[in-house]
Amino acid sequence: MPRNKCPRRICHSPDIHLFKPAGKPLHLMEIVVLEADELEAIRLADGIGLYHEEAAKQMGVSRQTFGRILEQARSKVAKALTNGMALRINKSQTEIFCDQQNNQNSEHI
Repeated sequence: MPRNKCPRRICHSPDIHLFKPAGKPLHLMEIVVLEADELEAIRLADGIGLYHEEAAKQMGVSRQTFGRILEQARSKVAKALTNGMALRINKSQTEIFCDQQNNQNSEHI
């Protein structure tokens, strides 16, 4: 049985949670699910251009774990783009969002 996922720090949550190719109804498409931590890894590494070590620190995971998350995220995005699939961003309960973390820290003061 696999271990439970450690909470990951997520500092970006998009308003839009579904992307699909134009011209084809969603009910006729396969959907690839991108987890919130995978989107955050892509944002930090590819969007901002952080080195894996710095991005891993921001997410609260090891560099190796960050690398695995990023690899899985890139694979899902490539699969959706090259096969004309919809891409849904999933929010999970295992993430700690930056504003939640700031609120938790202020409660302890």
